[in-house]
Amino acid sequence: NRLYINFTLRRHIFFFLLQTYFPATLMVMLSWVSFWIDRRAVPARVSLGITTVLTMSTIITGVNASMPRVSYIKAVDIYLWISFVFVFLSVLEYAAVNYLTTVQERKEQKLHQKFPCTCGITGSKTMMLDDTYNESDVNSLAGFTPTPMITPDSVKQDRMVVHLSIDGGTNLQKKRRLREFVDKGFFKNTHS
Repeated sequence: NRLYINFTLRRHIFFFLLQTYFPATLMVMLSWVSFWIDRRAVPARVSLGITTVLTMSTIITGVNASMPRVSYIKAVDIYLWISFVFVFLSVLEYAAVNYLTTVQERKEQKLHQKFPCTCGITGSKTMMLDDTYNESDVNSLAGFTPTPMITPDSVKQDRMVVHLSIDGGTNLQKKRRLREFVDKGFFKNTHS
């Protein structure tokens, strides 16, 4: 005679889903929100990135404290560490974007210092070819200092002031006609 005993062990996965997997997934998605925040909003992006990294670290620490110490890698470890890498990479993405933007802005600033605008329009009078002009800006060049188109060295300039006179119609119709010229590439606002 033999005695047979069957043990049926079941793991209730809902606890682990609620305490580990779901929060980790939310942290990864929350870190992706920083991709839609403006790159110039440094405090928002940095605080969001650091908060998600620290939260993932806390989740990993809490899971490891509640699990038995074993010498092999568990599936939950793989999931949490991959999630941590995604969160950390979103912070690195912002650092790379910030660095590359700074380098580009420095190059543009050096280029503007090396080749300043020679059209005679000062920085305060830049409303001529964009949507923020009024009728007097379009129909008059009052206040702009005249600049010769040929420099003393007889070097031809590649920029000039264009006087647009758009007559007839409402202000909205005038703006639409001006926008058509800008959209077609005839004019470019170089003062932005």
